[in-house]
Amino acid sequence: MPLILEPEQLVPLLEHEEIKIVDLSAPANYLAGHIPGAIGLPFQALMAGTPPAPGKLPSLERLTEVFRAIGLTSDTHIVACDDEGGGWAGRLLWTLEVIGHTKYSYLNGGMHAWKAAGLPLSTEEVSVTPSEIEIAIAAGAPLIDAEQIRQRLGHNDFQIWDARSPAEHSGERVLAMKGGHIPGAINCEWTQLMDPQRDLRIRQDAKEFLAALGINGEKEIATHCQSHHRSAFTWLVGKSLGFPIKAYPGSWSEWGNLPDTPVEN
Repeated sequence: MPLILEPEQLVPLLEHEEIKIVDLSAPANYLAGHIPGAIGLPFQALMAGTPPAPGKLPSLERLTEVFRAIGLTSDTHIVACDDEGGGWAGRLLWTLEVIGHTKYSYLNGGMHAWKAAGLPLSTEEVSVTPSEIEIAIAAGAPLIDAEQIRQRLGHNDFQIWDARSPAEHSGERVLAMKGGHIPGAINCEWTQLMDPQRDLRIRQDAKEFLAALGINGEKEIATHCQSHHRSAFTWLVGKSLGFPIKAYPGSWSEWGNLPDTPVEN
């Protein structure tokens, strides 16, 4: 199955037992109508939630509980969707990659695209048989921490993709002890990779759009936002383009609150 899955491609797969659709939409939107068989998962389950960097990974024990609860096994193919254009769906897929589970797809455009296509919705409660999966952080997991970023700043083979708004990037809007951006970071707000004319699908010219900004996959990329929610989508876009991309889950909520991290604004 492709990494980026169109709604029409998913329809004939709905009855396949090894495919689990996980919907990270707001609970009220999920209850109002979801893809038949889709499991609702609150996004909070994928984040540590502790200040100053709430976007960091939860403990392995907590992640194990979450993935057992949705019935994940080594044979499961996860299809992730949400109601906002891919941030929370991307966060789930990034987390799967971190634990070495690579059988997954993103429903392009999520519930916006599914509903716009007039495809079936259900309000039925979905029952899940829990699994007994054991998980661990995979070797080569696509994550990077503050110290690793600090060590590589200025290297020719490394760049930062800041998925926050221009106001956050410039320091005009301050959401931490310090405002601004990691030195040299390229700003491309996450929503710029969504096509509002195509129900928030990933824009078809994403590769060319990013190349014009200097992000072309020739360097290893570390992407971040404030809490690794918006940057989970930019990670997903980068991965779909074949870029060598990691995410910094501490994001600006950590970098901007550390006393000795360098900042530009």
